[in-house]
Amino acid sequence: MSKENVKKKVREILNSYLEINNHRKTTERFAILDAVYDLTGHFTLDELEKLLESQNFRVSRATLYNAMKLFIELRLVVRHRFIGQTKYEACYANGDHIHQICTVCGTVTGIYSEEILHAIEETKCKRFRKDGFSLYIYGVCSSCQASISRQRNKLKQQKQNKTDENR
Repeated sequence: MSKENVKKKVREILNSYLEINNHRKTTERFAILDAVYDLTGHFTLDELEKLLESQNFRVSRATLYNAMKLFIELRLVVRHRFIGQTKYEACYANGDHIHQICTVCGTVTGIYSEEILHAIEETKCKRFRKDGFSLYIYGVCSSCQASISRQRNKLKQQKQNKTDENR
């Protein structure tokens, strides 16, 4: 589904919900929803706010929070609580996915695993309808691993030098 078709569909979902529940159809809600679907990947509320400001559309922090809460209820947005930070992600037509999270630098990377997708697809849930999933794998990224190794080697070398000096 193209990005424009996705945006059209999520706007229809929001519009329908607002009509059915007799809520106001504010330009702020639709502008925030469009901005969410203009962003790629995970984002913070600060990043969303900056995007809206760059489009000369200012909204209060309360309006952002309330809109995001509504979008989460409508399953148009998912909230992730990564290590020490909250990030959001547009999730309509986004599919199931897996996150790798570095516990040192906090970098979040999406990965694809046919085996995991198949395993979850085949998992029978008792009295529960699966809608989707998000999996978090915590570890240390290669950049942080290299940095840690360099620090260890440096400490080893310093200890060796002190030992050599004391002889």
